[in-house]
Amino acid sequence: MSQERPERKALITTSWGTPVKRVYRPDDASVDYDRDLGEPGAFPYTRGVQPTMYRGRLWTMRQYAGFGSAEETNKRYRYLLEQGQTGLSVAFDLPTQMGYDADAPAASGEVGKVGVSVSSIEDMAALFDGIPLDRVSTSMTINATASILLCLYIAVAQRQGVAVPALAGTVQNDILKEYIARGTYIYPPPPSMRLITDMFAFCRDRVPRWNTISVSGYHMREAGCTAVQEVAFTLANAIAYVTAALEAGLALDEFAPQISFFFNAHNNLIEEVAKFRAARRLWARVMRDRFHARDPRSTMLRFHAQTAGSMLTAQQPENNVVRVTVQALAAVLGGCQSLHTNSMDEALALPSEQAVRVALRTQQVLAYESGVADTADPLGGSYALERLTTEIEGGAEAYIEKIDGMGGSIHAIAFMQREIQDAAYRWQMEVEARDRIVVGVNEFVTDEAPATGLFQVDPAVGEALVRRLHAVRAARDRERALRALDRLEAGARGRDNLVPLILDAVVASATLGEICDRLRGVFGVHQPAVTF
Repeated sequence: MSQERPERKALITTSWGTPVKRVYRPDDASVDYDRDLGEPGAFPYTRGVQPTMYRGRLWTMRQYAGFGSAEETNKRYRYLLEQGQTGLSVAFDLPTQMGYDADAPAASGEVGKVGVSVSSIEDMAALFDGIPLDRVSTSMTINATASILLCLYIAVAQRQGVAVPALAGTVQNDILKEYIARGTYIYPPPPSMRLITDMFAFCRDRVPRWNTISVSGYHMREAGCTAVQEVAFTLANAIAYVTAALEAGLALDEFAPQISFFFNAHNNLIEEVAKFRAARRLWARVMRDRFHARDPRSTMLRFHAQTAGSMLTAQQPENNVVRVTVQALAAVLGGCQSLHTNSMDEALALPSEQAVRVALRTQQVLAYESGVADTADPLGGSYALERLTTEIEGGAEAYIEKIDGMGGSIHAIAFMQREIQDAAYRWQMEVEARDRIVVGVNEFVTDEAPATGLFQVDPAVGEALVRRLHAVRAARDRERALRALDRLEAGARGRDNLVPLILDAVVASATLGEICDRLRGVFGVHQPAVTF
């Protein structure tokens, strides 16, 4: 017997709480074509950053992956490339993210669990074994240790004989959202910002095709913020990075084209498409009007999207295929430059090969069968879409003004945390009251046996990685490594750009943990404020 369809609330709202109208008309859209829309590839880029969008080139299909040892993850990368993936995306384990080697006491029990473990140049070499780094674009989701992982990547490329200027990819390198919503920080904000601006300067000169930062709203949305907050807090953080780089003496149009963004692709299709369009338009105006950018590339918001992990359900996991399809469609209709689609089983375990293939095939069906790639901004002009785009832009502007009044993002961390917590609480209350339906969770529920056949990381992986790390330390020129670490520590106490010193250290086989320990000794460790 079929279940009754639950009644919908009389008042239907956006994620930020405004009523959604029954029907939208031309006066609701109220946009000036030349000022607010324009053509794709033209300021303010509401309709996309390229004139032809996906007619000329599809988005990069960049599936996020990493687990266990570098060798295991390398096998997954090769599998994904064989299945048609067009870019790599590296997930690192928590010790690597927090600056600990595989043999550190703090790493015990966590090595290789939620990402790949990388402690040394030998780990990085194994991770990309047989993958020509001048022929792939690689994204690394890493923040506090981003400069070290980039240097390891460069060192491996040099071993392969690849010219460093040929390298293309992205490091996330967004420490502010770590303080706000995620927690994998090491140092206090001032030295963390120094490392970021040092990387801006280094890549401008040495790795011009590399995106030096991916300013991320994704994790704040995963923590529960609304679409308006995601745009506002992401762009407020980006403003802080641009300001810090200018204060460090960098020229705007020399580093700004290498700034990229990372957004969440959530469930509400129209709202999400509007969010991406609003973010592009608002960033273009910020860069032109606040920072006076002259290079058009400095005003273009280019972004990677990932479907919403927080919306995956352990109940009826096959329903996640549908959720991910809707979310991916929103990202594509919203004009993303690259996309990761989550696997159906990720609420239960690391994804299996079959689930990863289905997730990648979702992108491929959208690209080659759905027709959404045939025209730029295919939903542009929709009365509902244009109204929501304007609402999100206006709401985000108001938040940015408030954050500016607090002295910028670094001083507004506690404010943003409270706003996200309040939004997350409201959403959870709506789910518990069944005002918000989650299929298979609070409606259309079935009795089902626990999932079986889930992917598991070999529990012995940590011991094997520790053995290799000890072998690396035993085989290296110890004095050379110590001299490189001493120079790095001296540079940290002074004003030298730290990235070339980190590169020298990793080439000398200094480990990630050794480098972070030297920097901890100079910079200290961030202690978050306790709020009640």
